[in-house]
Amino acid sequence: MNSSVIDVGSGLVAVLVALAGLAAVGGKLSGLGQHYSVVVAAVRAALQLAVVSAVLAVVIGSLWLSGMFVLLMVVVAAITSAGRVTGASLRQLGLLHRVVTAGTPIVVGALPVVLVVLASGAVPLRGEAVIPIAGILIGGAMTATSLAGRRLREELESRHGEVEAALALGLVTRDAVLEIARPVAGTALMPALDQTRTVGLVTLPGAFVGVLLGGGSPLQAGAAQLLVLVGLLAAEVTAVWMVTELVARGQMARHGARR
Repeated sequence: MNSSVIDVGSGLVAVLVALAGLAAVGGKLSGLGQHYSVVVAAVRAALQLAVVSAVLAVVIGSLWLSGMFVLLMVVVAAITSAGRVTGASLRQLGLLHRVVTAGTPIVVGALPVVLVVLASGAVPLRGEAVIPIAGILIGGAMTATSLAGRRLREELESRHGEVEAALALGLVTRDAVLEIARPVAGTALMPALDQTRTVGLVTLPGAFVGVLLGGGSPLQAGAAQLLVLVGLLAAEVTAVWMVTELVARGQMARHGARR
């Protein structure tokens, strides 16, 4: 007996097409101008998930291959966040540098949480468990890295004079940048904090729903969701902290650092 309550068939395809069409029509009629983007996003999501599902069917039985798949997720996440963290385009910044720069806060944020969760035995050391947990934490760290990197870059550009004034008062460049950067970077944590504060009251997030749809009990769903939410907080706080330091050190290079 299939424990999933999702029937993969023509009915699901019809529903997905109808929902994508509804979103596209809404985007057109509302004047938001996102109808084309909605269709492209839906088609891309379908193709990407089809490919990922096929790949997972092969790798999920091997812990080594699952680890390689997680590494691929880190690389994709790093490339996605790199432009926002560095403020540079793909042509301006080499691929390796992009991966290292944006991948650092993502790895530093997600890796310790994954290791703690696996070492505790809360999640079994199997591909079907490691990949979803690692993917959620990597995705959260990526989002926090992107938000913090973009906000810091924009804020430092608009408040460049304040940095110069702090330097004139004798602060080293890193400290001058951090005076502005730390409060701004903290705003990148608001989505995770809001989701954690309101879980079960406003929405039932993905892990909870996923366990229920997979045939788990409400207690198991709640435990899984709590593990994910607290893990995300730890990963995202660490990622934002690292982004703040990277931006501050980047500013030091730009100003010709004083130590």
